[in-house]
Amino acid sequence: MVHKSSEDPMRRRTLLAAAGLAAPAQFLIGVDVALAGVPDPSGSAAPLDQRLARARGLFDAGRHARLLEALPGLLGDAHVAARSRQELALARVSTTYSLLAQVLTKIGRYEQSRQAADRAIVYADLSGSPLAAAAAAREMSIVLRHQDQPAASQRLILKAAAQVEATGLTNSAQTSAYAQMLCTQAYSAARAGDRAQALATVGEAQRAARLLPEQAPAGRLFPLTPAAVALYAVGVHWALGDAGAALEAGTDLHEDQFPTPERRARMHTDLARAWWQMAKPEPAADALLHAVRASRGEVRDRPAIRRIVTDLAQRHPRTAGVRELTAAVTTSR
Repeated sequence: MVHKSSEDPMRRRTLLAAAGLAAPAQFLIGVDVALAGVPDPSGSAAPLDQRLARARGLFDAGRHARLLEALPGLLGDAHVAARSRQELALARVSTTYSLLAQVLTKIGRYEQSRQAADRAIVYADLSGSPLAAAAAAREMSIVLRHQDQPAASQRLILKAAAQVEATGLTNSAQTSAYAQMLCTQAYSAARAGDRAQALATVGEAQRAARLLPEQAPAGRLFPLTPAAVALYAVGVHWALGDAGAALEAGTDLHEDQFPTPERRARMHTDLARAWWQMAKPEPAADALLHAVRASRGEVRDRPAIRRIVTDLAQRHPRTAGVRELTAAVTTSR
C-alpha cells in the first residue's frame, strides 16, 4: 500500500496542471474566431464607452473568463461604429484590441495576443491618437519580450516613448503615458539583462511620476501613479536577480495605494517572486495568499505565478499557507 504522503506531490502536480486556465479556456474559441476576421457585432444597444469601461473593470477585477467572453462582441460593435472613420471611433477599436492583447498576454496566450496587438497598432495609426498608439505599442512590446525578441521589444517601446514625449507632455494623461512607456522599457531591459539601462530608465520613470496624482482619475488609459512606478521598480530589481533590492523597493507599498484588485494582487505577486528568488518559501506563500484574496485570477491564471504555486506545493508542502494556496488555485470558482 502506498502511503498517502507519497501520493500528495503527484496529486498536487496533477491538480495544479489541470486547474490552470480552465475557466477562461472555454471562451478562447470565441476569441480565435474574432481574430480570424472582423468580429460579428453583438447587437447591444448599450453605449460603447460604458461597455468598454465595464470590460476594463473585469480586467481590473481579475475576471478573465468574463472578459474573454465579452470582448468579441464588444469588438464587433466597435468595428461597426468605426465605419464612420471618426478618429475617436477608430481609437476605441484600437484600445479594445489592446485590452484583448493585455488579457491574452496575462494568461500566456502569446500568439493570439500578438494578433490582437497588431490590430491595435493598425487602428491606432488610423485614428491618429498618440495615446492609443502608445497603448498598442506597449502591448506588442510585451508580447515580443515574451516571445524572446528583446531587441525588437525595446526598439518598439522606445519609439513609443519618444512619440509620447513629442506631445510636449502638457497634461497629466500624457505624462502618465510617458512614464508607463518608461516603466515597460525598464522592465524589458531588466529581463534582457541590461542592468544599466533598466535602472536608469526606471529612475527616469520615477522622476516623471512625481508629477502624477496619488490616485489616477477614473477612465484614464494609463492609470499610473507614483506607487505604481515603485511597484515597477520591484519588478525591475527582481528581473535583474536582486531580490533584496526588490523587497527594499517595495517596503513602503501597501494595498491602499492601489485602487483595483488586479493591481493590489500584482503588488503581492511581485513581492512573492522576490521572496521565492531568495529561497524564502513561507513569506512567498504568504504574499501569494494575500494576492489570492485580492484577485484569485492573478494567481490562478498567470502561468509564471501558478508555476511558483506548483513549486511550493512540490517542494514545501508543509510550509504554512501552502495547502490553502493550492486549494485556492485548483478551485475553478
